[in-house]
Amino acid sequence: MYIGDYLARRELYSPDKLAFIDAGKSPEWRLTFRDANRRANKLANWLKSQGAQKGDRVAILARDGYEHLDLFFACSKLGAIHTALNWRSHWRELLEIFNYTNPKILIFSDDFKEGVAQLADHYPLITVHLDGNGVKDSFPFEPTLQSASDSAVTCPSLEAEDTAALIFTGGTTGLPKAAEVSHRMIAWNTLNTVIHDVTHNDVYLNVFPMFHTGGLFVYTLPQVIFGGTTILIRAFDPSQVLNLLEREKVTIFAAVPTMYQMLTTAPNWDSVNLSALRFCTSGGAPLPVPLVEKYTKEKGIRFKQGFGMTEFGPGIFALAPEDAIRKAGSIGRPNFFVDAQIVGEQNQFLGPNEAGELVLKGQSYSSGYFNNPEATKAAVDERGYFHTGDVAQYDDEGYFYIVDRKKDMFISGGENVYPAEIEKALYQHSAVHMCAVIGLPDAKWGEVGKACVVLKPNQSTTEEELLKFMTERLAKYKVPKSVSFMEALPISAAGKILKRELREQWIVNSE
Repeated sequence: MYIGDYLARRELYSPDKLAFIDAGKSPEWRLTFRDANRRANKLANWLKSQGAQKGDRVAILARDGYEHLDLFFACSKLGAIHTALNWRSHWRELLEIFNYTNPKILIFSDDFKEGVAQLADHYPLITVHLDGNGVKDSFPFEPTLQSASDSAVTCPSLEAEDTAALIFTGGTTGLPKAAEVSHRMIAWNTLNTVIHDVTHNDVYLNVFPMFHTGGLFVYTLPQVIFGGTTILIRAFDPSQVLNLLEREKVTIFAAVPTMYQMLTTAPNWDSVNLSALRFCTSGGAPLPVPLVEKYTKEKGIRFKQGFGMTEFGPGIFALAPEDAIRKAGSIGRPNFFVDAQIVGEQNQFLGPNEAGELVLKGQSYSSGYFNNPEATKAAVDERGYFHTGDVAQYDDEGYFYIVDRKKDMFISGGENVYPAEIEKALYQHSAVHMCAVIGLPDAKWGEVGKACVVLKPNQSTTEEELLKFMTERLAKYKVPKSVSFMEALPISAAGKILKRELREQWIVNSE
């Protein structure tokens, strides 16, 4: 067994332990570590027969399912690079990504076969279809895997710094960058994660997309290394999630605030028993205090909050449950092996309660951006700190707070306005279910704020009432110029609000 052969190592320790449940399948798949390792060896042998070897990229374009992990573990055995694609992307965007990552093989699900057919006309590919009839000359996944040998596959020359996976950044402007996730990075992220209370017997339900760092690396890989059980679903469905949390006695659950909001409005929220949960983790945005209080009061949930990113960790900060109310809005303190600092405009270190850019250093940083030396060099300063692009500060006790993303900040009348601060105030209103604040062009002020609000069921308020509510809690220049009520906000596959789409929508509407 070598670096990267995660399942062979785990099979040695706990071959018959339940490793994975794929609740998106009908009937569900329930795999032990022995089952999982056998499948990974089979797929690795087949990939090898098609010419895949150390350093080659193998891509997957599919909704969540265990096949993502089949591929990740098979690639790890070969030393190949798992390359999961965002299925929201247009095939032309994917073609651009293919042209700089050069995958040799693509595995895809039937939802995306039209785009794959277009891709195959413009890029030479070996294709494998998970379901349906596939495209011209594509291989059927399950029969192909089962026909292969399950003899052990390893890559003796694999080193800790070799790349295990490419995870694409958000790509809000231009072409998404591919962060190189090394085996070293995975090991240090696991160490940071288990220090924060992961045990050998945890059951984790994953609701993040598998092309996202949250899906593959927040808890899924640490769970495998530590020997726990991981549950997968095809797509986020609040009722299904609540049922699985109860039925499988899930002990760890992680989601973003929008998902936690959606769970509370599911028809089975009142009846579901969540007593097996040791804690829930929230990330991606500050968790509103009323929501923490609702979960605590109605379900007895202990919340951890955290902060991570594609290029680092992904586990960077953690806020303990006992601090959830006392330090509301904080992302917590740095994980054990993470050095976090705040720097000013001249890259000088700032002290407590001074807002600046969050920078990070540590062994859980990625190896850079694939085939992009310029971006790799630009991301890290001369002291070795990675610049996150987040505006943050820490208090006198060392608890960090994200003030906002630099890209979300807008300037109104010469003043920097941070939407996260306004959203925090809006969430204090009893009728607000979800909200997002964006900056829009304005002839007088340069930019002004617009609050996009989704109300709770059977609750009502008016634009005037919300503007007055914010005026009572915020400086005048921070109060949005307008409020628009919406039935829903655009949500990414990772559960985050797509502010770029909101801005585009309202800019078009104003023209």
